[in-house]
Amino acid sequence: MSHIIPIATPLRKFKGHEKGVPAIAVFPNKRWMVTGSYDDNTLFMWELKTGVVLKKMEGHDNVVQALVVSRDGQLIASGDERGVLIVWHGETGESLTKIEAHSNSISSLDFSPDGTVLATGSYNKMMKLWNTKTWQHEGDPIKCGAYVRCVRYSPSGELLAIATNYNIEIYNSSTRKRVAIFGNTSYNSLLAWTPDGTRLLTGSYNSDHTILEWNTTTWKQVGDPWTGHTGRINAIAIHPAGTLVASASADSHVRLWRLSDRRTIAVFKDLSSMECVTFSVDGNHILSGGGDKMISEWATIAITTARDAYIDGDSSTDEELLTQDINTDGNNHTPYAHRSKACFRPGLIYITIRACFLQILAITTSRIACVNGDLSTAEELLTQDINTNPNNHNSYAYRSFVMARKHDWDHALRDAINSINIEPSLTGYISKGIALCGTGRVPDARAAFDVASMYTNQDSENLHFLLLIKAITLFNADQYDEANLLLKELTTGCPNADTRACRIVEAYLRVQLGLEALDGARHDEAAVHFTAALDCRDSSSKSDIHEIYEDLVVLFGWDLKSLWLTAHQKRCDALLLAGKLQDAVRSYRYMMDSIDETTRAICLEWSNAFTKKCSAPFLIGGDAALAASDFDRAIDLYSAVIDLDSASDVVFAKCSQAKLGNRLWEEALLDAQKATELNPSSHVGYELTYTALHGAQRYDEAIEAFKIMLSKLDDSPDAQIRDLRQQYVCPSEAEDAIQRAVWLKLEYAPLRLLNTFTGILCDRAAQIYAFKTSAEYKELLASTTKHSDLQMDRIKKVVAAYFRCVLLSHRWEETEVLLHDIQDTDVRELKQLGGIAKLQSFCKVACDAGHRWAWMDTCCIDKRSNTELQESVNSMFVWYRHSALTIVYLSDVPSSSEPGALASSVWNKRGWTFQEFVAPKVVLFYQKDWSLYLNDRSSNHKESTAIMKELEDATGIDARALISFRPGMSDARQRLQWASSRVTTLQEDVAYSLFGIFSIHLPVIYGEKKQNALGRLLQEIVARSGDITVLDWIGQPSEFNSCLPAYITSYTTPPRSLPSLFEDQIQKTISSLRENPMVVDLALEHYDRLDNTSAARFANCRLHLPCMTFRVTQVGLSYSTSQETRYEVKADGLCDLLITTQKPIVQFLRTRPTQQTFMLVRPWDRSLLELPDLQDDTESEGDGWMPLSSPSDSSPSHSVVNQEVNDPDSRALRLVVRLGQPFSAFLLARQRGGEYKRVASDRDIIAQVKDAASVPDLMDIKTIEIL
Repeated sequence: MSHIIPIATPLRKFKGHEKGVPAIAVFPNKRWMVTGSYDDNTLFMWELKTGVVLKKMEGHDNVVQALVVSRDGQLIASGDERGVLIVWHGETGESLTKIEAHSNSISSLDFSPDGTVLATGSYNKMMKLWNTKTWQHEGDPIKCGAYVRCVRYSPSGELLAIATNYNIEIYNSSTRKRVAIFGNTSYNSLLAWTPDGTRLLTGSYNSDHTILEWNTTTWKQVGDPWTGHTGRINAIAIHPAGTLVASASADSHVRLWRLSDRRTIAVFKDLSSMECVTFSVDGNHILSGGGDKMISEWATIAITTARDAYIDGDSSTDEELLTQDINTDGNNHTPYAHRSKACFRPGLIYITIRACFLQILAITTSRIACVNGDLSTAEELLTQDINTNPNNHNSYAYRSFVMARKHDWDHALRDAINSINIEPSLTGYISKGIALCGTGRVPDARAAFDVASMYTNQDSENLHFLLLIKAITLFNADQYDEANLLLKELTTGCPNADTRACRIVEAYLRVQLGLEALDGARHDEAAVHFTAALDCRDSSSKSDIHEIYEDLVVLFGWDLKSLWLTAHQKRCDALLLAGKLQDAVRSYRYMMDSIDETTRAICLEWSNAFTKKCSAPFLIGGDAALAASDFDRAIDLYSAVIDLDSASDVVFAKCSQAKLGNRLWEEALLDAQKATELNPSSHVGYELTYTALHGAQRYDEAIEAFKIMLSKLDDSPDAQIRDLRQQYVCPSEAEDAIQRAVWLKLEYAPLRLLNTFTGILCDRAAQIYAFKTSAEYKELLASTTKHSDLQMDRIKKVVAAYFRCVLLSHRWEETEVLLHDIQDTDVRELKQLGGIAKLQSFCKVACDAGHRWAWMDTCCIDKRSNTELQESVNSMFVWYRHSALTIVYLSDVPSSSEPGALASSVWNKRGWTFQEFVAPKVVLFYQKDWSLYLNDRSSNHKESTAIMKELEDATGIDARALISFRPGMSDARQRLQWASSRVTTLQEDVAYSLFGIFSIHLPVIYGEKKQNALGRLLQEIVARSGDITVLDWIGQPSEFNSCLPAYITSYTTPPRSLPSLFEDQIQKTISSLRENPMVVDLALEHYDRLDNTSAARFANCRLHLPCMTFRVTQVGLSYSTSQETRYEVKADGLCDLLITTQKPIVQFLRTRPTQQTFMLVRPWDRSLLELPDLQDDTESEGDGWMPLSSPSDSSPSHSVVNQEVNDPDSRALRLVVRLGQPFSAFLLARQRGGEYKRVASDRDIIAQVKDAASVPDLMDIKTIEIL
């Protein structure tokens, strides 16, 4: 039976805290623990194996009372007396979040088994639950009515126990319903569930200092209270197996209880109050903390019972218990050490193959000297023993071993013989066999070992060990084959023997052979031997073989402590020397994974040298592969260097660069971050981090990395590196450049646009915001890093692509969606609204085509804003011009229509649709059901020959003009004719819809007369271009000006075609005129005068028209049978005219002759000068009115004209000839103020001079003001 003996000496103490330790927790990885302190308010993270403090965790400003580690070890939670909760990273110890969790001290913490919830209990009488992802409350706090002393989840997580001052409360953790309340004792301060959840232990804080056990099914107390402590119980812990319980008390004791019978089986005594206690994860140790500022480590029950047996002198029981522990956990160093003490107890020759083989030297100072390699001391001590007792045969045998170790073989043999002469024994003949082999007398040595077997008492274990010694001795005598054969036979032929000992011996001998081969430069052979040595190792060999097989150390001086390390290192060296670089690296990695941290520290110098030698060829090959863009090979080679743990920041940077080449963004990012970690002052790692993040489309992070890179360049002490900064732009500069591109793009876009992806109407600010929060913007900003990027078209292209806009051209229906109907609303969700179906279908078609933005005139203009309306009307042509696509919706064209339906659509008759079609470059026609017209699925119906031919026939506009239309003043008369048959709902829109056609910006004044609106448009055309072709019309004059039509329909009739001379006729006339020098001189004079005549202009609705005037000498009434009036008109130099008009131009009275003055004029047209055409191919304004009587450029004799352009006489005479041809004339009537008005405008007036030769005499050139 076990004895209860207080143990006052722990296995070890963890020192570091400045004050007492009230809280402790261990990690599931078995490697670490974390502790909390009183007045220094800190947490320490420890490595259990070495006792080293890994991290001091600061953040609390008061006593840390509660501490818990999540089941997965990823989180640590700690609470202090002020109610502050801090959550820490389980691996790094870095603070993750800090919460003012309670208004009073946090007394207890516990994670749910799944780690998703943290429970906190406080003296503010509440328990709270926290979501471990968001760290927000989960539901309302549970109010307990008394101080909360402890909270604990059941092992399944289904229940949550709360200990308060007055009782124990059990809650369902999911529903928060209380399922039980019991206890009714004061100060229930502690809780602990058994692993199977069938029992709950509670600790009392009051004077009885007991532990109570509760059945978790009935919630009834089980058995009597557990007694033994004499002070308050501060902590309870249950063994992982559920068999033992540890309790810490203010009585300075930790008591270890057996759960099955509730009995104390061990007591651990410290110097001060014990405040916290826990079991190690494997259950082999107890860790406790208290007022002595340290954490004590104690062995659990198996060790304790063995200790009791040892103290009682029961060595057999002691060893048996310790061996059980070793078999349970071969990695636990403590029972090995304790068993070693049992085996080498003074005065005992304890022979056991598993622990110590033969007791070659008793536990004396001489044995210790032998183990430590101090052979001189060992020899001296044994010599003293021999001098003291010359008849002690063991002393001679032992000294023989020492002399053999010193290779003093003759002395060794003498001592062996002396030992046998005094008393034949096993140790004597072993020493003789070893000495004989050393002198080269191998056959005699064999005989000595054979005789030694007689003294083993036929004990198979002793005989086995003897044969091992023989094999080693033969090996040392270069009898390799015989030694190996003996080892093989021992391993296979003795099933009850310690085969591990054979493997250890074989491994050692293999290492010796490997070393010999390595010295002889037989590197491949050496690698084979070292590999064979390592193959001898099994999982149990991780224990301390130096202590287990210490007799081999005594006999032969073997360094078993470093056996495996030597085999590993030498195999790596051999493989590297053999040129097997990859195998050497794999061997190195295997070695590093196999050894512990302590061993790594021991071989650090060798490791650094080895990895440096391995790294060099990898780096050379990696650099070559990277330069050749062989990224896969570069990655493999650089990764090999990294795997060697010898990589610098440069290697990580190069590996990152290679992975970037293979577009392995996330992997490249890890290497780049490692480069920055190793060399935080360098810009290279941040540059690579930026590139990797950019490739991974993590643009915000990429920009931040780029900013850091710039700062590193700015701060570099190297001037050359600082110079690199000049090529880069900071993100703010890139933002400015992008902003400028956005404004340039949006200058040609509607003010309000529908976002087809969201269904929301956006003003300009919202459009820009959407862009700046888009992936496209972030990618562009992250990509614009250099000054050269600012000059490239990419910014413009990205901005243009993002803001591609689809515009709708349609005929307004009776009900349409207006601006106020859709503001701040997703149009896709609207229902039962007139016109909404059209808007929704339009947006869907645009969205399906990949366009984010759409515009429809009914709802995207705030018509209440005069400013916005003005800008919209004046900019509409430009908006359509710059649209990515214009969709024409034909509401009156049913699906599956035949060709010709488009031509008959009302859309073709509307005023606004003229510019909506000719302005855009890409147009698609959709039928009533939103299917493509004629099922034409081409990307642009302007490229469809059939559709464009249909439109040409319907509008009378040449298809080429429809396709390649350019706004401006050229061909103004023809453009007015194209628009003359179109109608608008609002009369002013007849003119407003043409602003874009002529590239004119004018005020929009709804409510003005339509004649005024049209007059302002025509006035602007003349004023800006000087083109008087717009004055060539037939119809009613406008109130705005008599030279302008009242209605645009006046342009429906094309200008009248007048006969003209053929070129040979012109040349003949010129030849006859040349005969009269006076005519030539007059022609030159008038040519110059006409060349310097200014163009027509408007001012205050008055037309200042340069023209050649002909005084009307007579106006006579001619009778007509129709309702029209005819006048016979005579004018100086002109043939008589007959003018017909519906409106009388003068009242004829028999009593009084007419006194009104009339004038026939020919508006001056500069094209008659036949000057060279200096216009380029771009849009231009017209130079004037091209009368139909002028020759065409396609005239057969046009080359003759060109030849005469530089001949002033010919040009002047040609002008005379052309002025002699019939022309369209205006009849002007003088007004009282001296101005004129045009009359008889409803018919063409065709005039002609009487004699071409007299033209120069008739040229009366004036600028006349016309009302």
